[in-house]
Amino acid sequence: MQLAATIAERIRGVTGIPRTALHEPALNGNELAYVTECIQTGWVSSVGSFVDRFERDLADYVGARYAVVVSNGTSGLQVALMLAGVTAGDEVLVPTLSFVATANAVSHCGAHPHFVDSSYATLGLDVDALDAYLRETARVSDGVCVNRRTGRRIAAVVPMHTFGHPVDMPALVELAQRYAIEIVEDAAESLGSYIADRHTGGFGRCAMLSFNGNKVVTTGGGGAIITDDTELAKRAKHLTTTAKLPHAWEYSHDEVAFNYRMPNLNAALGCAQLERLDAFLAAKRELANRYQQAFADLPQVELFTERAGTRANYWLQTLLLKPGHVDERDAVLRATNDAGQMTRPVWKLLHTLPMYAHCEAMPTPVAADLARRIINIPSGPQLVAGAL
Repeated sequence: MQLAATIAERIRGVTGIPRTALHEPALNGNELAYVTECIQTGWVSSVGSFVDRFERDLADYVGARYAVVVSNGTSGLQVALMLAGVTAGDEVLVPTLSFVATANAVSHCGAHPHFVDSSYATLGLDVDALDAYLRETARVSDGVCVNRRTGRRIAAVVPMHTFGHPVDMPALVELAQRYAIEIVEDAAESLGSYIADRHTGGFGRCAMLSFNGNKVVTTGGGGAIITDDTELAKRAKHLTTTAKLPHAWEYSHDEVAFNYRMPNLNAALGCAQLERLDAFLAAKRELANRYQQAFADLPQVELFTERAGTRANYWLQTLLLKPGHVDERDAVLRATNDAGQMTRPVWKLLHTLPMYAHCEAMPTPVAADLARRIINIPSGPQLVAGAL
């Protein structure tokens, strides 16, 4: 109990306020003005100037040629996988240490999640472990990667940049090329994260971003597909807007598609939020520095920080209990939440959930260990007084 109380006290010392959410949106820029403009002009639904502007601004920020905004991150990842060639019956490699939406998007394609282990260095997919596993599990024949056990095609891999810390994408690109597997990045948590000078989401065929209410930038709900591929971007827009053919008045649709459009109201929020993204990122980096100082002399825990050659957005600040103190996790969660400082454990490993327990999975000892040790602590940029 002493460790739990100490952690609660030190979090409170950093946040400086009695009650703190895990991550709250900061909405004190142009959000109200832009949303009011939507209401006053009547452009509140799925077309409007803010949709077009948000797509342009977002593509510019991440360094992609195109961004197609959608209703949420899950729908965006589903369509991104389809555009990368994932079809019903295929397998898709996904980290078991991830939010459930990563696997759900695969299932929505009619494909099978195939769960892989994580890395201590990144908290995301372990490329070296996956390489060793595929040598035993997969074979490539006529440019197609096949699971030796199931006979199914392994069509894609979905690296997820956990809490904004980038996966080792250069190594994964080499591995995916060797096995003829497409990369579709789940960059839901990593807007503002870089490997060298390259933004996450820019290493595969396409990627997905999320703008849920708890993300660095929020549109209330929403997501985006980003890509450099012109034809893929056009098809993303077509599929997510009910496959409606352009016409002055007729309702003509040429295939079964989705109504995954982002409303202009939500895009208006996104435009205002993007204007302040650099300030958000600077505040979250300063918050990470303050937490690092607060926990520097506490040997039972460490704050997870960016690795060399990367720049993390520090979406969720992450404490790791040291080995030997894993059993104290729930006591820490109780003490911090009772003290008004919202903390959370990481997600349950996806291959342990009932709907995915039958799926293929490699041994996942690192993910299992991390799941016992991770505690996310208050992370909103507004916790750095005066930064916004």
